[in-house]
Amino acid sequence: MRVHRLVRRNTDGGKQQPRYREMASHFDLTDLQLIVNIGDASSLTRGAERSHLSLPAASNRVKNLEEHFGTRLFNRNSQGVTLTPSGEAFMRHARKVLQQIEHLRGDIFEYSRGIKGQIRMVANTTAMNEFMPAVLSRYLAEHPDVTVELRERLSYLVVKAVVDGAADIGIVAGRPASGDLQYLPYRRDRLVLVTPTDHPLAERESVAFNETLGYEYVGLSEWSAIHAFLIQAADNLGYPFRFRIEVGSFDAVCRMIEAGVGVGVVPERAAQRYAASMKIRLTGLTDSWAERKLYVCVRDLDALPSFAQALVQMLQDDVPLNERQEPSADD
Repeated sequence: MRVHRLVRRNTDGGKQQPRYREMASHFDLTDLQLIVNIGDASSLTRGAERSHLSLPAASNRVKNLEEHFGTRLFNRNSQGVTLTPSGEAFMRHARKVLQQIEHLRGDIFEYSRGIKGQIRMVANTTAMNEFMPAVLSRYLAEHPDVTVELRERLSYLVVKAVVDGAADIGIVAGRPASGDLQYLPYRRDRLVLVTPTDHPLAERESVAFNETLGYEYVGLSEWSAIHAFLIQAADNLGYPFRFRIEVGSFDAVCRMIEAGVGVGVVPERAAQRYAASMKIRLTGLTDSWAERKLYVCVRDLDALPSFAQALVQMLQDDVPLNERQEPSADD
């Protein structure tokens, strides 16, 4: 709703005081989605493209919004745009409104075949590579009118995305202290060291991560969450760390290790699968972070659309009994 600021003068001749009159506004959902897209891309051009708008049309919408609120939503610079504090607040509320619209669609999904549902998911590397493909294959076959946007993030960024409303469902390693989310116990996950069979560490039953840092490392590319996780783990120990070679999958990591390029840290489930056909050896890591509990996290399970709740249920039903992470006393 547009608010016009009018001015009147006090009867005693003092300073002018504002009064307000409500006027109709052209504020719509396209504006909300545009601001979210620009903020996510840090670019007016890319935000316009994602919104299927021309650059002049997008620029004009942003200008009208800024005039409407009387404050700048973005700072412009040669590298793109950044959100102002006002812009961050607008984007946060815009996400919530757009999410509610999606939930409205979900609630009437079964009654209106023409409406498409969308689920936004974020997950850590292990869940992304090991668990999601099989589950999503079945889910999408059963829900042909639902699309899923799946992105890989470090666990703390998964939590942030769900809290901020940028994602509907997250899968994280560990349970960060946060009263803003519901955490549903999911799977158990273990990271192991993978070496060639003739490597000096190959005969060890277990090894500490810091003992491995003198060797060349093979890892996933920097887009993967586990890439940043290992660099941070080494940094916490005070060791410089870099990968000798970066590849695109756990399969490629293990093949490089088999060829003698270096060693790597891989989820045990994946490593065991590749060890059946490759000359590699798995060694346990003694570091506490190597043993992980995975959780499905949501803001409010009951508030999710029915088709999103169905995916959460399918995730939990997919876990074999021997891999299931049972609730602990504080779950």
